[in-house]
Amino acid sequence: MKPILLQGHERSITQIKYNREGDLVFSCAKDTVVNVWYSLNGERLGTYNGHTGAVWCVDVDWDTKQVLTGSADNSCRLWDCETGKQLALFKTSSAVRTGGFDFSGNIVMFTTDKQMGYHCYVSFFDIRDPAQISNNEPYMKVPASESKITSAVWGPLGEFVIAGHENGELVQYSAKSGEIMTKVKEHTKQINDIQTSLDLTMFITASKDSTAKLFDSASFEHLKTYRTERPVNSAAISPIVEHVVLGGGQEAMDVTTTSTRIGKFEARFFHLSFEEEFGRVKGHFGPINSVAFHPDGKSYSSGGEDGYVRIHHFDPQYFEFEMEF
Repeated sequence: MKPILLQGHERSITQIKYNREGDLVFSCAKDTVVNVWYSLNGERLGTYNGHTGAVWCVDVDWDTKQVLTGSADNSCRLWDCETGKQLALFKTSSAVRTGGFDFSGNIVMFTTDKQMGYHCYVSFFDIRDPAQISNNEPYMKVPASESKITSAVWGPLGEFVIAGHENGELVQYSAKSGEIMTKVKEHTKQINDIQTSLDLTMFITASKDSTAKLFDSASFEHLKTYRTERPVNSAAISPIVEHVVLGGGQEAMDVTTTSTRIGKFEARFFHLSFEEEFGRVKGHFGPINSVAFHPDGKSYSSGGEDGYVRIHHFDPQYFEFEMEF
């Protein structure tokens, strides 16, 4: 399994995202650049230029028409996917940490950081309404609880948003009324990443407390736990087999004091139901900040603190592998 190495960023990768077909992969980093690549051969298609701070999140709608990016330059921007033209600019009072399109691609949600005296908010914009964009007025703005939101995704059918907080709480915010529908606290530390399964019935959380946990989307029932001995920065669920991949490593600031082997910079594969680790993929020279499965489940990508994105196409043995029980 020889990876394709994508070199398009000068600083650490913050998030990678496949579009729905999986022919494109989007990457954003702390160097203000958002890149889009062909996932098959790793060729770079283009960039979305305009941000002036670290870009924390990227998302693409279901028909790959528009791209949403959130940045530390206190803005969230909407781009035309094909031409790279900026379509809309949402100004905020603090850094945009995480964002996304709902299932329809008409509603965007993003969350802002609690900093410089401003509170953490979840903002909802309907991008079909030009007045909301020109006035910079979301149709709903929900203040988060005492702890800031560090990761958020849309739940099934765009009915609610699943948000992970700095204190380890998971909160379900209604997209209609903005009220809190469910709240659970299974993690003891910050939730770094949330990703849903292909059919949106489950989601996996990656936390600083060295675990990743699987939950039911509707009830927030805790189903499984995948334990490691280093903070988990990102986790993804395979769309075709019962596998999850975890990416992490020790804190970026401690990395220089250890060799790569001790740093545990591998992507780890766990069985979804048995919670058992069955494989590792080495490669990054620094913690892995983001992992994502290709929608056809035949490859996966990881983006690291070293600024590289690696696309791994699985060998045939991977699909023949059966857990013995």
